[in-house]
Amino acid sequence: MAFDKKLLDIVACPVCKGKLDFDKEAQQLICKFDKIAYPINDGIPVLLENRAIPLAPTE
Repeated sequence: MAFDKKLLDIVACPVCKGKLDFDKEAQQLICKFDKIAYPINDGIPVLLENRAIPLAPTE
């Protein structure tokens, strides 16, 4: 099942309530403010703070 990008209009980061970006290649939603990613399993975003993945720091 593919992730429906229309969901980006209604979902928000559970930590900061900010906008999330879709990373198609990694199948995750990214919060650039908190520098964390949320996995997408079978087309369903797992928007749980305890399941967030810290992003690697960028130079």
